[in-house]
Amino acid sequence: MIEVKDVSKSFGDHDVLRDINAKFKPGQNNLIIGSSGSGKTTLLKCIVGLHEPTTGEVYYDNENFTAMHFEGRVPIRKQIGMLFQNSALFDSMTVEQNITFPLNLFTDMAKSEKQDRANFCLKRVNLEGKNKLYPSELSGGMKKRVGIARAISMQPKYLFVDEPNSGLDPKTAILIDELISELTEEYQTTTVVVTHDMNSVMGIGDYVIFLHDGKKWWEGSNHEIAHTNNKELNSFVFASKFMKAAREKL
Repeated sequence: MIEVKDVSKSFGDHDVLRDINAKFKPGQNNLIIGSSGSGKTTLLKCIVGLHEPTTGEVYYDNENFTAMHFEGRVPIRKQIGMLFQNSALFDSMTVEQNITFPLNLFTDMAKSEKQDRANFCLKRVNLEGKNKLYPSELSGGMKKRVGIARAISMQPKYLFVDEPNSGLDPKTAILIDELISELTEEYQTTTVVVTHDMNSVMGIGDYVIFLHDGKKWWEGSNHEIAHTNNKELNSFVFASKFMKAAREKL
């Protein structure tokens, strides 16, 4: 479990996050939603240590991650898998080389073991036999799946995903959501997904926190969203649906 306690983040005089509290449990899809500028990605970066909170603390299974020095964080970071918004694949590396990159950094596995792990991860994301392709030869959805394969190569205990459906068509987006959900359940990872896609929220959102103006404005399950009387959340939900319907008519 990951627990966020009273986390605030400021850049100069600008308060991006204010007193955020949340508990992200293993085996469920934990989603952070909100409009652009609400603080979603900043919160994610505070949780993984790319930003240091101005105040507050982040705990990984009751260990105070915020209070640790760089060396102390290494064992936890080895248990983290992350899928970045643009997949962040290395263009000069093959699919297999991208997947084994974390294994080269953090393990002493033999070459054959790394290849076996890469093959397993590719099979898990339905990309068997794509080892020798380069990112330029892949579609957007395939790049996302390679990114997921790399993220799970270290068998992470914690999985972070930033805007997984950005730039994808609706059908591919659903496949990515289903894959993330399946992996979360199968490996009982503590999965945290940042998204603005309401289809993802309604499809896989076991636990959802809604950020508005840098604050946690609402939390609950995707089933509870339909029954909330939270004005700002309803505005975000219906605006998202309206925009999606408008785009589909174009």
